[in-house]
Amino acid sequence: MLGRTLSLLFDREIGMSELEHSGYKGIALRLLQAAGCQVGDIIRVISKDRIYEGILIPRAELCDAASIIVKMKSGYNVGVTAFEGVVVEKIGVGVKPMFTSPLLPKQNSVLPRVVIMSTGGTIVSRVDYRTSAVRSVMSANDLYSVVPELSEIARVDTEMVFSMYSENIAPKNWTELACKVAECIKQGVDGVVVAHGTDTMGYTSAALSFALQNLPVPVIFVGAQRSSDRPSSDAAINLIGAVKVAGEAPFAEVGLAMHETVSDSVIVVHRGVKVRKCHTSRRDTFKSVNGFPIAKVLDQKVIMESGDYQRRDASKQLVLKADFCEKVALVKFYPGMDPAVIDFYVNQGFKGILLEGSGLGHVSSVCFDAIRNATAKGVVVALASQCIWGRVNMNIYDTGRDLLSLGVVALDDMFPETGLVKLMWVLGQTGDPEEVKQLLKSNIAGEFMLCTFPQEKIVYEGM
Repeated sequence: MLGRTLSLLFDREIGMSELEHSGYKGIALRLLQAAGCQVGDIIRVISKDRIYEGILIPRAELCDAASIIVKMKSGYNVGVTAFEGVVVEKIGVGVKPMFTSPLLPKQNSVLPRVVIMSTGGTIVSRVDYRTSAVRSVMSANDLYSVVPELSEIARVDTEMVFSMYSENIAPKNWTELACKVAECIKQGVDGVVVAHGTDTMGYTSAALSFALQNLPVPVIFVGAQRSSDRPSSDAAINLIGAVKVAGEAPFAEVGLAMHETVSDSVIVVHRGVKVRKCHTSRRDTFKSVNGFPIAKVLDQKVIMESGDYQRRDASKQLVLKADFCEKVALVKFYPGMDPAVIDFYVNQGFKGILLEGSGLGHVSSVCFDAIRNATAKGVVVALASQCIWGRVNMNIYDTGRDLLSLGVVALDDMFPETGLVKLMWVLGQTGDPEEVKQLLKSNIAGEFMLCTFPQEKIVYEGM
């Protein structure tokens, strides 16, 4: 079934209504126009006594501008250089390469009801054969229609919230998404899946962990490292695992479901406030940091990895607190850092600064005056370690104790991304500096661990 899924996704529409929009220019465009060719037609190109026959496909922008791209019967693409004397003939009207969603599978009324919300990203993307890049084009309904395995797991409804690459998602989008999820949950669904780009999915999963409190059902984020029309895509398997968890898992928290390893055997579910993208392209890029996964999906079964979680309970009343303050900055300390960076944000009216300190929680003493000025003006300054694992302890060295005396709030074992999101969320709830500090030190969604344990299991296998 997955082979059929990938084939359908691979065949999604790539044709253009006008040849001019298919990437061809100059003499290549003139030759194709003279022969009456359109993308998808079967053509013959005669060049220097060699004949090429196949389907005309769009030209990638990075290819030679004078090339005519032909998909041969072998399946390989050939670029033929266009020049005066090359003969182009249209020998057939091919079936234009396009995608039509298959009929939705019949839904089983006894299965749990899950809503898949699409926000964009690689999991809803395909290759654009003109640019050779991926772009977001598929709706959540497309995802369901081409992964018919979902019909055996849940009754699936779909909704497009927005279609954006994740680097363009901002706190205002977190608010909109949290409100949409809350609406679905109040309608009595058994779980929600959010399809999201992987680059900032950890930020958004943390944001919704704070915004959606007292959850009655799971909210599971899912993405893909490889677009759906690539043979190595992880999109379908990740989605199947996420829907399985959303519909059946016994916990009711915000989680993030992706490959545990590079193989397709296990989908692992991380807590939304404890997960970080750790590799640019590996399918097992997401790892729990200063914490451990909540659950796994193995052989179509949800296996709990921890007994410490909020239980699923349909009688719970969801509490929505979806306001975020965007006037918060993340400042990474580095040797030789100019403290004027901190002054800049204070002068721009920022309400909070999250410092990414070194080691156990340090920044250079040359920054102390700028930090003192910030806290004196009511700016909340918090600090998380720029180390991947471990917790800050600002009582060990003089520098840490001095920072505490300046009013800097230590964020224990929160890593900077979650710390930033929490500071944005807290300042969206209150403007009182003392209340802000109290909330920052409160464990709202499992973002703090009482003890930080060794995490040998997170190391990539084979590396």
